[in-house]
Amino acid sequence: MLHIFNQYVSVRALVLFVIEAVLIALSLVLAVRIRFWDNPQEFELYTMLPGFGLQMLAIILVCQLSFYYNDLYDLSSVRAPAERLILIEQSLGAASLLLAILYLLFPTLLIGRGVLFISMALTAGLTALGRPALDRAWSMAGVRQKLLILGTGELARDMARELSRRADLGIELAGFVAENQAQYTGEPLFGHPVLGLIGDVETIVNTGSISRIIVAIEDRRGALPIQNLVRLRVRGIRIEEAHTVLSALTGRVWLRSVKPSWFIFSDGFTASRLTASMKRALDLVLAIAGLILWAPLMALVALAIRLDSRGPIIYRQTRVGLGGRPFDVLKFRSMRVDAERTGEARWASKNDPRVTRVGAFIRKYRLDETPQFINIVRGEMSFVGPRPERPLFVQQLGDCIPYYDERHSARPGLTGWAQIRYGYGASVEDAQRKLEYDLFYLKNVSILFDCLIVFGSIRIVLGGHNAR
Repeated sequence: MLHIFNQYVSVRALVLFVIEAVLIALSLVLAVRIRFWDNPQEFELYTMLPGFGLQMLAIILVCQLSFYYNDLYDLSSVRAPAERLILIEQSLGAASLLLAILYLLFPTLLIGRGVLFISMALTAGLTALGRPALDRAWSMAGVRQKLLILGTGELARDMARELSRRADLGIELAGFVAENQAQYTGEPLFGHPVLGLIGDVETIVNTGSISRIIVAIEDRRGALPIQNLVRLRVRGIRIEEAHTVLSALTGRVWLRSVKPSWFIFSDGFTASRLTASMKRALDLVLAIAGLILWAPLMALVALAIRLDSRGPIIYRQTRVGLGGRPFDVLKFRSMRVDAERTGEARWASKNDPRVTRVGAFIRKYRLDETPQFINIVRGEMSFVGPRPERPLFVQQLGDCIPYYDERHSARPGLTGWAQIRYGYGASVEDAQRKLEYDLFYLKNVSILFDCLIVFGSIRIVLGGHNAR
């Protein structure tokens, strides 16, 4: 189990990623060998470096990109063999189309149609057989860590629930430790036993081959056996705090149970001036490039809006930005001009009747947001950050959700961590969940994390997910 951007990442998924890169490369070499089975000299000429190496790299990257966008590297969900095979075939079909476009743009990467067809067929077969083989090998190897949870309260139960959803991490929950005799009822929690009282933690660890301990006791004053935990820690047993582990497991800050001290003493929430400067420079480059590249499409969208319904093409709406300062966000109009004729701000709903025909399409694929490239150039927004909200909603949400105003410590974004992990929000509960993702982003902000979010946003846009 690895930490990347302060999130737990499955080692098994990374191993699968590397193995499939090797299998795709092997498929390509075998395809060339089959294509020129009776001509060794032609085979050697065809596979000469660096040309063949670049062609192979392009195919590997495009195929694995297609696998990623079809969730084939998400091992937290269990799929039937038939479903997995269909996803592999769909991914390779999409990869073939992407490669055709790539070859038009970069002819030097072009590989023969016969070789490409054979290599795709071999890739489909090898990956379809390789995945169950890896699953079997992984289960036989028994690469698992035994974990113990200190506590039996709501925080401990949340911890166990989230661990059960991440079977891909190779963690085995050995059980719980009760804080006092009243909680030591002998009844199991989530199918796992309560192994004893907190004073017995050292004995439980010794007899159960425990390698990790999660402290999920909500009120620790006088409850923790400090000396026992110190001895265990010195011996190499990893001891972690539940809120930090929950954050790493889910990619969000759990506001329901987190205490202010966690924000004060936990790592993160630091952005250097260099990171801020690099982020701003990258925003300018991407926004200007976006305006240039998307100009023809934006012109078509503007024409469609004009022909579809009366009213302005560009819609301006006041939002709250960096430091709580208001600014006008720019969007292509996707609703009727009388969408808020009462003057009262309203969240959009699913299948909202106020949305026009063209508006439904451009909202689905986020084309209505493209004028915000101008907001980015102006410095009012960034490419990645918490989405800006309307002043009325900010006031309402700030009154009922703790730490809500902290999201204004960064420039609002065209996209954000909450957008790719949670989707659209239309209630106070949704706003709180999205804030949890926004706080996780602010805690771990970096250029590489921004790139990951942009990468994930492309997948959301292409699939038309979570639009209203």
